[in-house]
Amino acid sequence: MARIPDPRLDWLSAHFKPKKTTPATIEFLDAPGLSLSERRDNSRRVAILRDSGGLLIVLNGFQDPKPAEELRRFREELLFADLEIVTNRIEKLSSQTKKPKQPREREADQAELQLLKRVAEALEQNQPASTLGLKPEEEKALRSFQLLTLKPQFVLLNCADVRASQSPPPDLLAEAPDARQAPAKLELELAELSEEDRAAFMAEYGVTASFRDDILRDIYRQMGQIVFFTVGTDEVRAWSLQAGDDAVTGAGKIHTDLQKNFVRAEVVHFDDFQRVGSMKEAKNHGVYRLEGKTYLVQDGDIMHIL
Repeated sequence: MARIPDPRLDWLSAHFKPKKTTPATIEFLDAPGLSLSERRDNSRRVAILRDSGGLLIVLNGFQDPKPAEELRRFREELLFADLEIVTNRIEKLSSQTKKPKQPREREADQAELQLLKRVAEALEQNQPASTLGLKPEEEKALRSFQLLTLKPQFVLLNCADVRASQSPPPDLLAEAPDARQAPAKLELELAELSEEDRAAFMAEYGVTASFRDDILRDIYRQMGQIVFFTVGTDEVRAWSLQAGDDAVTGAGKIHTDLQKNFVRAEVVHFDDFQRVGSMKEAKNHGVYRLEGKTYLVQDGDIMHIL
């Protein structure tokens, strides 16, 4: 479990001085890599990957002289795994459409079949399913398949300290324009130091900021996650929510009873609260709002659920 660094949470904690401060988190599972030579060994490993919300692909920037080629081979395995599951479903649906059915069931099967054929055609052309520009309802229809090529991918090149400030190799950027590189060993050493020793160590090596924090924030954002806050003297907490979720869904993150019995949400955005300094002043300045069930939560909202 990695804590998502957030200066807003730090400010709120200093302001309210709560007994407890709880950051947003993201869970990482260190899954075994896919075998690029023995595909029969990959079924269990693929099953682990399918349960994830995204893939952090860590490449070797030390011994492997061609990380871009390594990435291409790995992505080919993802394409192959998805094509296998889509093809199996197409074969099953094709046989089902020949059986007598109600018109509505037959139409649903035909719609799913056409969608899967589009996906299969893309995969056969070495194009991930994410390139199809699927509509929200189509992505929802494919959700149960947990396609690996629909998941967000983050490419990280583990490199030597001296290369940390440089850009990733051009051929890797051609494959993954958003690829990042960072010295994992240096980050590990920094994490094990006290705050005072860490500052001295970073100054000595000319490191201005933690690569880890930037990468965590980037992954969190690209996963479509936003944060809303609950505040008070007992606890200041950051809650994770999918961008586009409404206030009722946010209430359910806190407690199922709040979701079930939701009436309204008292909302002040962090930027406004930081500017005016208190809930009372938020009301006086007109930035305190009452929102209903259909309100779409914004990143940085401070909410109190009624």
